[in-house]
Amino acid sequence: MSFAFEPDESFAAALDAADPLARFRARFHLPLGSDGSPLVYLAGNSLGLQPLGVGGAVQRELDDWARLGVDAHFAGRAPWYSYHELVRDSLATLVGARPHEVVAMNSLTVNLHLMLVTFYRPTPARHKILIEDRAFPSDRYAVGSQLGYHGHDPQHGLIVARPRAGEATLRTEDLLELIERRAGEIALVLLGGVNYYTGQWFDLARVAAAAREQGCIVGFDLAHAVGNVPLELHDWRADFAVWCSYKYLNAGPGAVAGCFIHETHARRVDLPRFAGWWGNDPEQRFFEPEFAPRPTADGWQLSNPPILALAPLRVALAAFAEAGMAALRLKSERLTAYLEWWIERAGSERFELLTPREPAARGCQLSLRVRERARDAVEALRQAGIVADYRQPDVVRLAPVPLYNTFREVWRVGRLLAA
Repeated sequence: MSFAFEPDESFAAALDAADPLARFRARFHLPLGSDGSPLVYLAGNSLGLQPLGVGGAVQRELDDWARLGVDAHFAGRAPWYSYHELVRDSLATLVGARPHEVVAMNSLTVNLHLMLVTFYRPTPARHKILIEDRAFPSDRYAVGSQLGYHGHDPQHGLIVARPRAGEATLRTEDLLELIERRAGEIALVLLGGVNYYTGQWFDLARVAAAAREQGCIVGFDLAHAVGNVPLELHDWRADFAVWCSYKYLNAGPGAVAGCFIHETHARRVDLPRFAGWWGNDPEQRFFEPEFAPRPTADGWQLSNPPILALAPLRVALAAFAEAGMAALRLKSERLTAYLEWWIERAGSERFELLTPREPAARGCQLSLRVRERARDAVEALRQAGIVADYRQPDVVRLAPVPLYNTFREVWRVGRLLAA
């Protein structure tokens, strides 16, 4: 898909005027600068903005707690006993799953460990874990500790898929070739949906198919993909996936995370797992002396859900249900294309775009390598009222989010970069 852009502010204003999603911006709290005007917030890939309804949603649960005490578990306006089920259908839609394949619980890395308990079953021959270069640090810590727990050297047990020399991102054909070539050693392929550093959106369907063909378990970390790009986990037949909810899902700092387990596994109650009472049959949680997991993703739950943390997620997901990922994706492609157009005008002697130029290989985020004085560039953006994300030593990440960012904001950023 190609777009034609112009450098005038009036052009950006016209795009905003024609934007069918423009109304959603008014549903978020926008951080303000010292002059009282909204900052240009391009850090939704680190922490999304707060939806306006979050405060009221949390207050309702506080009021039910004050009014009903323990009885709010069953008599509250949204009974706490089954509260996590209120976000199930929306999450399933976002990740392309069936409702019984998803559950909102814990945090991302906790969920990753729980999935590895079930799905990382090393043998002497096949015990290695394949991850991408520059995987999110917590993923690397998690798989390294799992390797060590099972008696394998974390350094030698990791296979890292790296880009070719002189390139910033992985080629799909190289990743698939690596899986095929070393399949006899690989127990698990763990890949980020969208790489947090470069913004590359991997071809998850082909990766899942290649891993399955070679007898490898495949799991995805969707922290930077959920709410950002279209996902079809059930049809891709990923074995599992995990994600957080505080980036593009806008559910708040430390928000309740999510987990997907394909129904071929979710329905199996014989799979090894760590157990807790909330993974049991709801009718038997207080009475059954032996753990009998539910034959759904709920069977991997440990503890009762944190209601005050789930309430913001429930509000945030409503925006996605109303807007639809197809419309969000279309606007996202145009926003990033417009930003890329400005980066090209700024010149390659100043910036190197690390993110793939093909829209099908990226989401909202563009990562720039600043060739000189990267910290100064970030400070210049700050002084101009633009919130970006800096990754040492020289990368600035810019993420125009279609729910609340505008074309005129991209125009402001682009004009500054070009200057």
